[in-house]
Amino acid sequence: MEFYTISLLNGISYGMLLFMLSSGLTLIFSMMGVLNFAHASFYMLGAYFAYTVTSLIGFWAALLVAPVLVGLVGAAFEKYFLRRVHKFGHVPELLITFGLSYIILELVQLVWGRSSVDYRVPVALDGPLFTLFGTQFPMYRGFMMGVALLMLMAIWLLLTRTRIGLVIQAALTHPEMVEALGHNVPRVFMLVFGGGCALAGLAGVIGGNAYVTEPSMAFSVGGVIFVVVVVGGMGSLAGAFLASILIGVLQTFAVAIDASLMSALQTVGVTLTPSTFGYALWKLKLSQVAPILPYLFLVLILIFRPKGLLGTREG
Repeated sequence: MEFYTISLLNGISYGMLLFMLSSGLTLIFSMMGVLNFAHASFYMLGAYFAYTVTSLIGFWAALLVAPVLVGLVGAAFEKYFLRRVHKFGHVPELLITFGLSYIILELVQLVWGRSSVDYRVPVALDGPLFTLFGTQFPMYRGFMMGVALLMLMAIWLLLTRTRIGLVIQAALTHPEMVEALGHNVPRVFMLVFGGGCALAGLAGVIGGNAYVTEPSMAFSVGGVIFVVVVVGGMGSLAGAFLASILIGVLQTFAVAIDASLMSALQTVGVTLTPSTFGYALWKLKLSQVAPILPYLFLVLILIFRPKGLLGTREG
């Protein structure tokens, strides 16, 4: 009971971090129709900015300053680069954001070096939140979950209960009408892109010290967040939240369970023999195949439900 409860809580906290990452990408795609290949790089920038700001004025200031800085970088990129290729279609958009990811990686290595930096959990949050069955659950993971829930609520309220949210949604489907009403549509899109990047930066502030802040951190999560967005449904914020939790829990349990696929089948009455096709494959432990489980989930979703769990459009 202890193992399952703690693993479930760890999986949910990891899923919440994935949601913080994927929410910005979902927002950008749903509002602008742009798949930002550099989104994980903005997550990395948030972690490195937070590391620098924390060393100067503390973590709590970094929690506000770093996402704003990342958002400004994202807004400037949209205004001076992405906007110029937007009219040429999705392929140039993908290519320019793909190139940006490598530029950010090289700049990070030039400024902060190629090794990891000493970005730590703040002292105020470094300790157990509670003890369950003799096992301590870290306070910082609880903080991570709380920030993700606040982010979800704030985005939902912004898009559904405020005037600017209505303008943002209308600008995607009826830009001419929005301009006729006196709103600057390019500026709206710039704010959306910058806001989505700021959300990735916030995830970097929270996740950078929970895990490791290093130049490869963007690559390690880049594929997973696209899996989350597609599995949840392209442009669906609720779908991204659901997919994040599912994938987070799935990977956490797979890593924690020290058993083979064969033994898992034997528990339900299926026995494999040496002549069974793929026998060597079934001897692999679940922890060994954990990294590919999200992508297997992605393949199954694309086959049986292409629009995603809560999506309204396919592809």
